[in-house]
Amino acid sequence: MTSSVSRRGFLGGSAAAGLGFAFAGAGSLDAFVRPASAATRTATGYGALVSDPKGILALPEGFSYKLIARSGETRTADGVHPSDPDGMGVFAAEDGGSVLVINHENSGSEPWGVPVIDGVTYDPGAIGGTSTIVVDKAGNRVEQYTSLAGTDNNCAGGITPWGTWLTCEETDSRAGEGGNTKDHGYVFEVDPTSREANIGKSPVPLKFMGRYSHEAVAVDPKTSVIYLTEDAGKPNGLYFRWVPPAGFVPGKDALRELALSEGGDTAGRLQAMNCFLGSNHIADLSEATEVGTRLKVEWVDVQDRDAVDTAVRKQFEDGRITRARKLEGQWWADGGAFFVSSFARLADGSANEHDGQVWFYDPATESITLKTIFGVNPDPEAEGHFDGPDNITVSAHGGLILAEDGDGVSHLVGVTSEGKAYPLARNEYNDSEFCGPAFSADGKTLFVNIQSPGFTLAITGPWGRPSNAAA
Repeated sequence: MTSSVSRRGFLGGSAAAGLGFAFAGAGSLDAFVRPASAATRTATGYGALVSDPKGILALPEGFSYKLIARSGETRTADGVHPSDPDGMGVFAAEDGGSVLVINHENSGSEPWGVPVIDGVTYDPGAIGGTSTIVVDKAGNRVEQYTSLAGTDNNCAGGITPWGTWLTCEETDSRAGEGGNTKDHGYVFEVDPTSREANIGKSPVPLKFMGRYSHEAVAVDPKTSVIYLTEDAGKPNGLYFRWVPPAGFVPGKDALRELALSEGGDTAGRLQAMNCFLGSNHIADLSEATEVGTRLKVEWVDVQDRDAVDTAVRKQFEDGRITRARKLEGQWWADGGAFFVSSFARLADGSANEHDGQVWFYDPATESITLKTIFGVNPDPEAEGHFDGPDNITVSAHGGLILAEDGDGVSHLVGVTSEGKAYPLARNEYNDSEFCGPAFSADGKTLFVNIQSPGFTLAITGPWGRPSNAAA
C-alpha cells in the first residue's frame, strides 16, 4: 500500500480520473441471488508469463524482479528479516527511493520473530510487528530496522493521508494465551520517517478502533473516517467504520494522542455495516452474484468495542448487520474504499459460494457496489484460473492488482478497468501466498511479498495500461 501523500502523481492518467469500471447493475432480487459463474472473464493484461530460470517469479516479457530481503537470511540492524512478511505500506523517500513498512504475520510458532526492541515493543511475549526497509531508486536495500514489536499476527493494514502506516492484528487473543502478557486485536500506527520517529509511539494500541480480528484499513482523506475489515468466521465477520470525535484534527501523532487521552479507549464511534437491496435486508455479502449490484448501507453502533465479554461480531442480532466471509484487503481510491471478500462457502454460513468478491464503498451515496466476482475455481492449478484474492492495491496504470491466497498456484492478479482478470506474476518457488502489493510513488516499481519462505521483491518493467483484449 502506497502513501497517498503524492496521490495525484501516484495514480496518474486514467486512474486519476477514476477506474471507470463499466458494469450493468442487477435489475431484480432474482438476478441478485443467481449463483456466480464458475468462469472468470480474462484479459491479455501485459501478456503471457515467462517462466523464471531462478524458479521464483514468472513475469510478462520485459519485466524483471529484484529480491530485496529473505526471512532468516537477510541481515538487519536488529538481526534478520523476520518470518511471514504480509501487508505492506510504501512511502516516498526524499532521495527518490522508497520506504517499505512491512507487517510480519507471526503468532508464536514462526522461526524468526520480530525482535523485542526498547521503545517500540507493546508486549514482550508476542513476536509479530513491523520492519521498515529503505531502498534506493534502483530497489537496492540500504537500511532495515524494527519499527514495531510485541504485537500478534500483523496481517494487513493501510496507509493514512498524513503519511503513516496502520498495522492490524488479525487476532483477538487475550493475555495469558500463548506467551502473551497483554490483550491483542488492535490497530497500531507506524511512522515511516525514521527509526527514532517510532520510539515510544508505535507500541500504543488504538483501542477506539476495536479489539477483533482486524485485516485492513482505508482512510477517507476528507473526513478522517477509517474503514476496517474483519477476517473471522462462526459467525462471519463484519465491515466497520470508525468516525472520529468532534474537533479531531488529523495528522502524525493525532491518533496516538487521542488513544492516550481521557476516555480515549472509546473515542469517536465504531460502527458496523448493515446493507439493503431496496427493502430487502442482506444478511451476507455472498448473496450478491451479479457484478454491478448496488446495496444501500446503514451503520450500527458497536456497544462494547473492546469485546470484554462478547466478541464484537457476536454482539448484534442477525437482522442488524451484514456479514461476509474472509473480509481482507482494502484500498482508498476514486473517493471510496475498494475491499475484498476472499471466498465464501455454504459450509461456513455463506448464502452462496464464490472465490472472491471486490466491493467499492462510496461514502457520498452510502452504498457499496460489487465490482468483480470470481466464481468457484474449477482447477486451481490451471493458468488463468484465480481464487482467494486477499491484499489489494489500485494500479498506478489502471485497474486493480490482487494478491492471490487460494488453492493451487499463487498469482498476482490484475483486474482491468473493464473488469477482466489477467495474471501479472506467478509464484514458481512454491504455492505460498502473495502479500502486500504496492507501487512506488512514481509508479515504476511494484513491491510485493511472498509470505513463505519470506521474500520481499521489487518488480519493474514496461508498465502501461494493461490490455483488456480477451486472453
